[in-house]
Amino acid sequence: MVTREELHNIIDFLPDSVLAAGGQVFLDFLKKEDPVLFALLTAPQDDEPETEEERAAVEEAYESIARGERMIPDAELAKELGL
Repeated sequence: MVTREELHNIIDFLPDSVLAAGGQVFLDFLKKEDPVLFALLTAPQDDEPETEEERAAVEEAYESIARGERMIPDAELAKELGL
């Protein structure tokens, strides 16, 4: 099995002439094997401006982290919510 580091090295050394083709082969494989991940990786970038409410929520989160408040990992939150 190829490690992440090995795959990064392979990609770094690919000539530009085969980079696009290699990328397309990977995306075709991903589309078939993991359509959700494919959709996430190929979704258009969010170009909507951040709202004041969103900006305030992000600032509140960073302040909470800076105060050293306990963060709940996604897996723990999902368990608490019964998901």
